[in-house]
Amino acid sequence: MNVKKALLVALGCVGLALGAVGAVVPLLPAFPFLMLAAFCFAKSSERLHAWFTGTSLYKKNLESYVAGKGMDWATKIRVMVTVTILMAIGFAMMHAVRVGQVVLFCVWVFHILYFCFGVKTRRTA
Repeated sequence: MNVKKALLVALGCVGLALGAVGAVVPLLPAFPFLMLAAFCFAKSSERLHAWFTGTSLYKKNLESYVAGKGMDWATKIRVMVTVTILMAIGFAMMHAVRVGQVVLFCVWVFHILYFCFGVKTRRTA
């Protein structure tokens, strides 16, 4: 195994671990870490990718999004609230750096607009 694949496997494992913790802990978003794990496993190992896409963690959080079906509103709201809380903490900590606050605010607005209008909303059964 070459160095690039080994690094991708390691980064995928870190993403998987953080995603698993994020599925349980409300302030840690699972979605971006699981996306990182899916990307890294897909680029590094077919066997790891096949295993990961078969897990219930993947099926619950990513499967419908990756399949192009979108996310349900509960998942969208959970992601948006988590990111809003984390960005608000960063915003408050940057009270002396106005440029940083403006950039963080713009990123937050883009994030909200993307999840509201860019990600398809699927109906839950």
